[in-house]
Amino acid sequence: MAHLTIEKLHDDFGARITGIDLRTPLPEGALAEIRAAIDEYSFLHFPEQPFDDDRQLAFTKTLGEPEENHVALGEDGRVSYFGTIGNVQADGSKLGNADRKTIFLTGNNMWHTDSSFRKVPAFVSIMCAYEVPDEGGITEYVSARAAYNRLPAEKKAEIDPLHVVHDYVFSRSKVAPDAVSPSLAKSLPPIPQRLVRTNPNTGAKNYYVGSHAKAIEGWNEADSRALIDDLQARATQPEHAYAHRWQPGDLVIWDNRCLLHRGSGYDADKYRRYMRQTRVRGAGPTLAE
Repeated sequence: MAHLTIEKLHDDFGARITGIDLRTPLPEGALAEIRAAIDEYSFLHFPEQPFDDDRQLAFTKTLGEPEENHVALGEDGRVSYFGTIGNVQADGSKLGNADRKTIFLTGNNMWHTDSSFRKVPAFVSIMCAYEVPDEGGITEYVSARAAYNRLPAEKKAEIDPLHVVHDYVFSRSKVAPDAVSPSLAKSLPPIPQRLVRTNPNTGAKNYYVGSHAKAIEGWNEADSRALIDDLQARATQPEHAYAHRWQPGDLVIWDNRCLLHRGSGYDADKYRRYMRQTRVRGAGPTLAE
């Protein structure tokens, strides 16, 4: 690739990319290289890219249509394209471990893929790091594409035609029974997705699970959970994971179509964490893929 210097991060996926300034207008050739790198590596780390919200939103739009924040939209109808990951508020204050918002965000410490609970799930997430804790606060990633490739042929044949129901209320209720407000729950009903997805540009396949995956359509609860839990366990073995230790100035893009990720937790009483996330909407419902 002419514009990007690429250093592979893990045998299964991931690349550290230098030699480009994402804050400046990018020629179409550079954007095409970034899109191709997303398809190939799934996780792209661009260090030393000090952003702000305006620049992040502008960059997000170069990769597609920004996705509305589901919490702001569902709770009060407000359209916002940003989510804050961490405990630092807009006024600069810090929330502690016991705050309801901090507890709600611990749901991100379960393996998941962003927006799999939406009819049109997210294509990529883009995260910019500003303040990070001295201890904890890493994010782990695994490739469900590599995991699919490791499956025996008979297991692939079993899961290829299946649909899996993703349910935001199901996953967030694991954090607290009343974690999701009635208005937010109404805005995010359970959604069927393909269990096996195919990258439209490369033909590569992966399975699509995570904490939002509730049940296999047409299966009983016990068999559903057994299959979903087995697939997730296969993907998330420690040797398959890449742990990203955030630094201020990091910009990271990850492909929600095929990666699972989870936070590791940190001491919110002791540390400040402030990261801003945007997402790019997917091409359409997975059932139409």
